[in-house]
Amino acid sequence: MTSFLTADRVAPQGSATQSTHDTRRLRLFSGTSNQALAREIGAYLGVPDGPRVIKRFADGELYIQIQESIRGCDVFLIQPTCAPVNDHLMELLIMVDACKRASARQITAVIPYYGYARADRKTAGRESITAKLVANLLAKSGVDRVLAMDLHSAQIQGYFDIPCDHIYGSPVLVDYLRTRDLGEVVVVSPDVGGVARARAFAKQMNDAPLAIIDKRRSGHNVAESLTVIGDVAGKTAILIDDMIDTGGTICAGARLLRQRGATRVLACATHAVFSPPAVERLSEPGLFEEVLVTNSIPRSDDGRFPQLQVLSVANMLGEAIWRIHEESSVSSMFRR
Repeated sequence: MTSFLTADRVAPQGSATQSTHDTRRLRLFSGTSNQALAREIGAYLGVPDGPRVIKRFADGELYIQIQESIRGCDVFLIQPTCAPVNDHLMELLIMVDACKRASARQITAVIPYYGYARADRKTAGRESITAKLVANLLAKSGVDRVLAMDLHSAQIQGYFDIPCDHIYGSPVLVDYLRTRDLGEVVVVSPDVGGVARARAFAKQMNDAPLAIIDKRRSGHNVAESLTVIGDVAGKTAILIDDMIDTGGTICAGARLLRQRGATRVLACATHAVFSPPAVERLSEPGLFEEVLVTNSIPRSDDGRFPQLQVLSVANMLGEAIWRIHEESSVSSMFRR
């Protein structure tokens, strides 16, 4: 049983199942950033990853060709803009241009992880707002709609001058946590900026109590946790964030929770960016019981460690894609 609702896409007839909808105008194409996730989405929808050629010239320039007719089709391009972010973003833009010139009816960029999202406002003079810049690039390239998951801040939806469907990875994390015997739970936000996310997560966890870590940052990727606001003693603390990059913030928070008497500490995040030295920090013995992430960003074997659990968001993304294609509500997926 999932925490998101699925559409009635198949109906039994005899001993077999048959699709109740026509998928001939639905096309999926993946870039090179997360082909495994694209295959899982295709399996959920019963639509294969479309044929395309992606190669590089000797000087590093990309060449992309769509190898089937998509004239009049509803095309979904699956490409998280994870590291190397510049390459994957440019690859997505070229795929969009190829589909536009092939007369696709509608092009939707499915971006499970939206790169450049952390620069979403000016905090000092002469700074760029890259979250808005990338939104402009996507719209100008020919994207008609964006499907994103767990944007770094909700305001980024407003940076798009085209429709933007925003979904969350928390239902997949909550489904897993409900299978565990966690005892008395407290949901913890690693900083004040993540309180809204933690509050929503706590509500899904049967209205669990909420705690907040007061944190001060002295520079990019450098954080110092100061104190815990809330009672965590004797409880299972679940740290929730949208992403884990170098792991400094969430590991400092976990140490503080241990000092304040938390008996068990789990980390949950949708996006496993895991820039060095994240793996070494997160795998520290006795710090985390489990580190739960999704497969929005692919993980290599050398980036795994014993505490890591990678959960798939393919079915949820596939359901959102189906609803966009059928022009039905995406937000109703998360209502009960």
